[in-house]
Formats: sequence, structure tokens, C-alpha cells
Amino acid sequence: MGFRFCAQNLKYLEETMIIERTEYKGQPVLILKRNENDRYPFSFGMSKARMILEAIEDIKKFVAENEPKDA
Repeated sequence: MGFRFCAQNLKYLEETMIIERTEYKGQPVLILKRNENDRYPFSFGMSKARMILEAIEDIKKFVAENEPKDA
């Protein structure tokens, strides 16, 4: 099953993704989980968060260009 980056899927993510705020060595960290049992959550701090924000349009383009056509 594929995943398309669109408003409908963003709404799905908002309803299902778990986003936790925590700290590591006194620094803020975000942890993104697909669900409560996600074995491999995605975590990042401020430095990577800034990089993601600077590259968000390129990330969206990357997803759109590499999405399976039958998804």
C-alpha cells in the first residue's frame, strides 16, 4: 500500500500519528510514531527540525516523484 502526500493523507496522519515532545541531554526532541506500538520511531532535535523546514518543498517534491503510481 502506497502513501500519497496530500491534504487527505495529512488529515489521516494528524488523526493517527503520535507526536511526543521530550528532551535529550537537556535539549528538546520530537518523536514521531505511526502508532503506540511503532518499533522504529523517528526522532529529531532542533538542528534537524530546522533542516526539515528549510527543505520541506524539496521533501514534498521527492515524495510526489517517487510515489508508486498505483497507490
